[in-house]
Amino acid sequence: MSKFMDWVDARFPATKMWEDHLSKYYAPKNFNFFYFFGSLALLVLVNQIVTGVWLTMSYTPSAEEAFASVEYIMRDVEYGSILRLLHSTGASAFFIVVYLHMFRGLLYGSYQKPRELVWVFGMLIYLALMAEAFMGYLLPWGQMSYWGAQVIISLFGAIPVIGNDLTQWIRGDYLISGITLNRFFALHVVALPIVILGLVVLHILALHEVGSNNPDGVDIKKHKDENGIPLDGIAFHPYYTVKDIVGVVVFLFIFCFIVFFFPEMGGYFLEKPNFEPANPFKTPEHIAPVWYFTPFYAILRAIPDKLMGVIAMGAAIAVLFVLPWLDRSPVKSMRYKGWMSKIWLLVFCISFVILGVLGVLAPTPERTLLSQVCTFLYFAYFILMPFYTRLEKTKPVPERVTG
Repeated sequence: MSKFMDWVDARFPATKMWEDHLSKYYAPKNFNFFYFFGSLALLVLVNQIVTGVWLTMSYTPSAEEAFASVEYIMRDVEYGSILRLLHSTGASAFFIVVYLHMFRGLLYGSYQKPRELVWVFGMLIYLALMAEAFMGYLLPWGQMSYWGAQVIISLFGAIPVIGNDLTQWIRGDYLISGITLNRFFALHVVALPIVILGLVVLHILALHEVGSNNPDGVDIKKHKDENGIPLDGIAFHPYYTVKDIVGVVVFLFIFCFIVFFFPEMGGYFLEKPNFEPANPFKTPEHIAPVWYFTPFYAILRAIPDKLMGVIAMGAAIAVLFVLPWLDRSPVKSMRYKGWMSKIWLLVFCISFVILGVLGVLAPTPERTLLSQVCTFLYFAYFILMPFYTRLEKTKPVPERVTG
């Protein structure tokens, strides 16, 4: 085995990659619960790719047969129903773990210097993931798939001058049709997974270049022993690989419980109208995107003007990219930031959740007003950040991690 590895290493850096990214990659020893979600996101990505490959073997991307092929997968293909539910539940699970992973970054300042590129690559993954989920949402060719896509694609028509042409170019037709379905299938199955995998590799490489952050926001590279090993670090393998396995087991228990007993999750994971085939002549009573898009959909609806609504929705995502340059705090972790940062993070999270709930519900004047207030608070968190992070009084940061 040793001779074989020597032969491989002479031609490919297998051992070097193992050491650089696992056995000799030293991570802070005070990782907590929130540090499970990065590895869980990787697990769900693998689940989506594997189940997606098997589903494409029985799926037909045409307007005439798409819905029937999904029913065929659910009823006649061996283990087809499990594969389909693993994939549909996996989509929601992906966003749950990604949102918690992003919250961890906000909580401990994982976007601050020198990890700006780690955050930007992560946000690009999030953006590609949203596009991937949107493309995949059309594929079942159910009522909500069809009309949800109709609403979202029509938003591009609000762009001055090029809007109508751009909308038609995205659809590939004058209305959503089999051509739209076919191109979304190609993007969902081939193009976007390649982009996501590439971005994940860049995200991990950037992370391992600068080192992982920790709940204290302390740089563990400052204090090393005579062998150059960080005093507050431990090898990622075997310590954190074993710890991550515990998180994976707990996650799989919850995930499989939902897959086998509550795959629809009350209509939030699989909407009831999507069990009817797409009908261009029958509009659902209430059209709303899947739950993980609803905060941004609520921001869109909060603005009366369609163009300004589209701009606000785009800005809500774009502003996340510049977060590393908005935070002027001398400390990273929320443990040592002042009360203003803590209150604004709490306000931001509450506003985001409320917007998510409002995006699912049918609009009323009261709900529209509440969504406008929450939209204002959402943007205020970022716009005011350079001021309150610079002005607030922070606590002294310890030299070493505190556990």
